[in-house]
Amino acid sequence: MKFRVERDVFAEAVAWAARSLPTRPPLPVLAGLLIDAEGGGLTLSSFDYEVSARVEVPADVSEPGSILVSGRLLADITRSLPDRPIEVATEESERKAQLVCGSARFSLQTLPREDYPSLPVMPDSAGSLSGDIFATAVAQVAVAVGPDDTLPVLTGIRVEFEGDRLVLAATDRYRLAVRELMWSPGRTDLTTVALVQGRSLADTARALADADTVTIALSGSGAGEGLIGFEGAAGSESRRTTNRLLDGEFPKYRALLPSETGSVAVVESTALLETVKRVALVADRNTPVRLSFEEGQLMVEAGAGDEAQAVETLSCSYSGDPLTIAFNPQFLQEGIGALGTAHTEISFTTSTKPAVIAGRVEAETPSDGSYRYLIMPVRLSG
Repeated sequence: MKFRVERDVFAEAVAWAARSLPTRPPLPVLAGLLIDAEGGGLTLSSFDYEVSARVEVPADVSEPGSILVSGRLLADITRSLPDRPIEVATEESERKAQLVCGSARFSLQTLPREDYPSLPVMPDSAGSLSGDIFATAVAQVAVAVGPDDTLPVLTGIRVEFEGDRLVLAATDRYRLAVRELMWSPGRTDLTTVALVQGRSLADTARALADADTVTIALSGSGAGEGLIGFEGAAGSESRRTTNRLLDGEFPKYRALLPSETGSVAVVESTALLETVKRVALVADRNTPVRLSFEEGQLMVEAGAGDEAQAVETLSCSYSGDPLTIAFNPQFLQEGIGALGTAHTEISFTTSTKPAVIAGRVEAETPSDGSYRYLIMPVRLSG
């Protein structure tokens, strides 16, 4: 095998394909990155029996062939190379690949190609949507994905397919993020649900953000039994990935969203986010920030007693009785930061029940409800 490829193109493709490789693979070959060179380009693939990734890039292939090399090592190498074309060559009698870029030369041990598993077949297409819209929607719900692998259901993002509407939801039990958006389904009667590993879906959506169109593909009859696939092209690259669906029952989250609210506050998003960040500097780990609302004013506080303290006031639009409520500052910041709108709408029932954060493009125009971030309050002592 022998090929020549642009450094930036190759480095980006390697990083994409190697991003999901396991740190401690159950089999040595699963740490490998498969490179197939033929025709006018390269196909780079990775697979750990849960997540597969495949990317196609143009290259000058003088001798077709296939090799399996350590993916993480190759990613580290290509990232550090100078901005010069990369040449890779192997000889059938050798178990090594030679990589040359300018004056830099590397000799890489190859892994046994015959032991590498076959990648899963891409499922049938279910529909498509714009790459940037997909990336934004996934990022908005990914902030609420649970970090505890002992509760695998909460590490997932629930994707509901309802005709021309997608609903994404994630929760870690302390907050819930829900995003509704339109897409172009392959058939209008499509109604199904998929539970996708949250971190992997967030990485995939971020990597496909520049794609004009992202195709979503589904197979299998339910969670734990099938695959979900994503495919998109940006520039000269074509990227494809599959995820095995998680098994388990996602919490009945719709019952958590309040049907009525007693009070509503509207605050300028950037000012609120910066204020919470500043005030939270004096908050110890697991110490909440307190938000006190009254007509025309919001006071944000943290710290008490002999500890460091901070207080800052903001102007806000507020309807309802005066109310003081406390939140985990990180959770609050992540919810506000995910909105992407000029104004933040916060709806309350009482100070001990969850609040719902949503975005407003204009201060006077209520949220359209396409994104809702429910956050549990921290009970104040005394």
